[in-house]
Amino acid sequence: MYTPRLLAGRNVLVTGGGTGLGKAMAGRFLSLGADVHICGRRKSVCDETATELMAAHGGKVTSHGVDIRDAAAVDAMVESIFADRPLTDLVNNAAGNFISRTQDLSPRGFDAVANIVMHGTFYVTHAVGRRWIAGQHRGNVVSVVVTWVRNGSPYVVPSAMSKAAVHTMTMSLATEWGRYGIRLNAIAPGEIPTEGMSKRIKPGDEVGARTIAMNPMGRVGRMEELENLAVFLISGGCDWINGETIAMDGAQALAMGGNFYALRDWKDADWAAAKDAIKAHNDKDRAARS
Repeated sequence: MYTPRLLAGRNVLVTGGGTGLGKAMAGRFLSLGADVHICGRRKSVCDETATELMAAHGGKVTSHGVDIRDAAAVDAMVESIFADRPLTDLVNNAAGNFISRTQDLSPRGFDAVANIVMHGTFYVTHAVGRRWIAGQHRGNVVSVVVTWVRNGSPYVVPSAMSKAAVHTMTMSLATEWGRYGIRLNAIAPGEIPTEGMSKRIKPGDEVGARTIAMNPMGRVGRMEELENLAVFLISGGCDWINGETIAMDGAQALAMGGNFYALRDWKDADWAAAKDAIKAHNDKDRAARS
């Protein structure tokens, strides 16, 4: 679809780049000639991903272990990157989410999502953007959001609120930073199955089953579709796109809302089973990190 070496000379940071959507986008950028930085809380996972991507595509992937909820740690990481070579592009992909009835949420549960999605995304964008402005560099920011930023969603209220904040940041900074040659856009993908999404958001569901049943196009999204859209937004192919959130969901949000309203039929036992499944996945995840 794209000219070989389209992104040669680019230096791209992908947050949450060790797994899932972030890993896929990082690999695509690398395959088109970009130098890539990936970051995540588990540096060992990012190290493994960097090795895997370079073996597959060649090029250079630099791994960073950072918790984007920590503003000082984010700033130190971005400073170390710019000390070597300024970034040209930032992809805000890191996120967290889980389903819950809102009355069952604790403040800690709310913060677990909001601190990553809203605060963390701002910390990284701010750290990169202010260096672009100070150094008179042009730049692109692409943030991964959700279609619910336009209509909300029950049962994932911390994510809906936080992703809406990122959507608003995209519009706000597009108008504030456009004069510096800095563009901000966002992608709102529908379901593209990944292990983390399936275990935390739809525990017990057959992967993709709900989407296939409800989607106007009768399928889930493909990873390469997200990769191609992300490449286009940073490629320079249409630099007048600025401040936009582009839905990529086969029109599911238009047809069905694209959110978790269908869970209104769940009973107490369903919520208890989902909570247990999410806890088991998180416990396994923590054990793997220790």
